[in-house]
Amino acid sequence: MKTITQISLLALAVAAALGVGYYAGKQSTITTMPTAQSERKVLYWYDPMTPGQRFDKPGKSPFMDMDLVPRYADETTEDGGVTVSARQQQNLGIKTAVVEKKALNYQFDAFATVSTDERSVQIIPASASGVVEKLFVNAPQQFVKAGEPLAQLWIPEWTAAQQEYLAVRRLGDSALTSAARERLQLQFMPAEIIRQVERSGKPQTRVTVRAKQAGYINKLETREGAQVVATAPLFEIASLEKVWIVIDYPQSQAQVLQPGSEIVASSDNWPGEAFLGRVSELLPNMETSTRTLKARVVLENPQMKLKPGMYLKVKLANPLNLPPVLAIPEEALIETGSASRVLVTQDDGHFNPVNVVVGGAQNGWVEIKQGLKEGDKVVTSGQFLIDSEASLRSALPQEKTATTTVQYQGEAVVKEITDDTITLSHKPIAALKWGAMTMDFALTSAVDAQSVKVGDSVMFSFTLDDEHGAVITHLMPMTGAMK
Repeated sequence: MKTITQISLLALAVAAALGVGYYAGKQSTITTMPTAQSERKVLYWYDPMTPGQRFDKPGKSPFMDMDLVPRYADETTEDGGVTVSARQQQNLGIKTAVVEKKALNYQFDAFATVSTDERSVQIIPASASGVVEKLFVNAPQQFVKAGEPLAQLWIPEWTAAQQEYLAVRRLGDSALTSAARERLQLQFMPAEIIRQVERSGKPQTRVTVRAKQAGYINKLETREGAQVVATAPLFEIASLEKVWIVIDYPQSQAQVLQPGSEIVASSDNWPGEAFLGRVSELLPNMETSTRTLKARVVLENPQMKLKPGMYLKVKLANPLNLPPVLAIPEEALIETGSASRVLVTQDDGHFNPVNVVVGGAQNGWVEIKQGLKEGDKVVTSGQFLIDSEASLRSALPQEKTATTTVQYQGEAVVKEITDDTITLSHKPIAALKWGAMTMDFALTSAVDAQSVKVGDSVMFSFTLDDEHGAVITHLMPMTGAMK
């Protein structure tokens, strides 16, 4: 009996201990869970479908039929980036590249159509008033050789002057003979006709008009039997030993082409063959419909393989060597329409979006004018997935509203060039009610003035900035603008 009583007392003690332990454990659970939740600080609420809009309190989304989601302070960083684990980076195929100084040797590629070199065009006129007795060339676009006969003219009005010259010549007076001969020359009588008169002793009233150069008949201005007057144009001959092409190119490549730049052209008509030429002039007028500039190139065509109307591919013989600039691979750039940005990493798994200002692009690289420094690492592969994730989590910094910058144009003469300024003596600028004056303009880069020198006449565009004043945005030499 005593033994049973002891066992009962022991069982009661164990039960009591278990009860106290369960109660203590339950109380501990209840008190610790709310404490963990209360430590998370909410920065704002957002709709995952429109992460750019932030709200200061919970509720229903005004965009979608769903609750707003909280953004906790421990889910983002002050710089607005995102953190991706090493394993996730491997799964996403993340690759990076270092921001570096690189010489972007700008190549120039364009298309152009062959046209006649108008400087080579010659007009063959009638020597005197008469009749076109015979045409040896009677079709436009016909090719002729130098010295080839084109037409035979009958000029009866030469008869009297030649007879008078022959009569005076028979008198033997050298002074009178010389004066009579000069009278023949004043009637635009060719030397060959005068010599025939002297040899034959008879008037020569028929003259053969010949081509002065090899080329094709660009214009045929007469027909057999037609009556012509002195100096009236009969033929227009254009040479093909040199031809013109006019290249259209965008304003962004204005610094690439310069007068004298060597050009290489190729044609599908002559595969594998290159035609060499030089930029003759940078034409001053811009094509308003396409907003492109024009350059005239003279191509050597000794074998006359190039014909007007042919289509050519054109490029620079020697790429333009410019100073090294800060550059990144083009695939690292994320274009949003209103801004350009890249993802920068510090090799700790954290990716920070940075807005950048870009310049020209060449050979897969793009110039960075603002936003990065040499040595920074940017993401070149997988950045769109990270950028999308950051956008959905509303981790990207809020973009500022874009403002429209007004550009003004003018013409001027370059007076002085330094690394960050250019002094221009410009004409009046009506849009700003400025009179003609000499003043300094800021340069965003020394490369902007690479294509001009002191004394050049230039066309330029600029903006007005509260910090820098007048800032050059475009600068190019022009022909015959002002002196």
